[in-house]
Amino acid sequence: MTHLNTLQSDRLKIKIYESRQSLGQAAGAEAAARIKELLQANGHVRIIFAAAPSQNEFLETLSKDEGIDWSKVTAFHMDEYIGLADDAPQRFGLFLRERLFDIVKPGNVHLIDSNTDGELECRRYAALLQEAPIDIVCMGIGENGHIAFNDPPVADFQDPAVIKAVELDDACRQQQVNDGCFPAFDAVPTHALTLTIPTLLSGAHLFCMVPGKTKHNAVKLTLNGPITTECPASILRTHADCTLFVDTDSYGDIK
Repeated sequence: MTHLNTLQSDRLKIKIYESRQSLGQAAGAEAAARIKELLQANGHVRIIFAAAPSQNEFLETLSKDEGIDWSKVTAFHMDEYIGLADDAPQRFGLFLRERLFDIVKPGNVHLIDSNTDGELECRRYAALLQEAPIDIVCMGIGENGHIAFNDPPVADFQDPAVIKAVELDDACRQQQVNDGCFPAFDAVPTHALTLTIPTLLSGAHLFCMVPGKTKHNAVKLTLNGPITTECPASILRTHADCTLFVDTDSYGDIK
């Protein structure tokens, strides 16, 4: 999938596409190629996935690639609401099952159970994540610059935790309404469990898919602002192998 331009901000690679469809297809093809390469080299791959509408085209592309031996993939996800029913359509585990896991059937799928004791669940999930290095992280950026649910008020670049409970800030909750995931602001849960920023950055290869006009300001701050928790995604500029996939809507007039 031909991109319009390739840029760099510190260590972060940026690829600009005409549309969210071409962005998702290109990112999916690149991630699939990396998965196959790692499977050939190591025999197993551990991947963390994000659940959000911004990931739809990427996940669809990945789910249709027939060259990946998913039986040798261990899959995680990066966050989950606290307080939603197990079968609520907004649950991120369900989102990823419907769009990817139930289609490709990874060898191991580890979902966050946010409806149990939070402290125990954080310990359980942290232990699973720490069994071996994370190879790939597939992620997005929120309207407020969050990565996973590390909103500016709770983001910590030196977080000692692997996964933690957080309170969601208002901009993050409003985004869930803007994305069509919830009917109204008050319907959005106030708390969630999230992987921390050091956990996300521990992945060897990061693929970050960020389409749409509503993400323009977050992309601008990520690329051109200071590296600070005011825009948590700005830390991606320090990672050794992260590619940011944007479209003309999310990139816009950034210079």
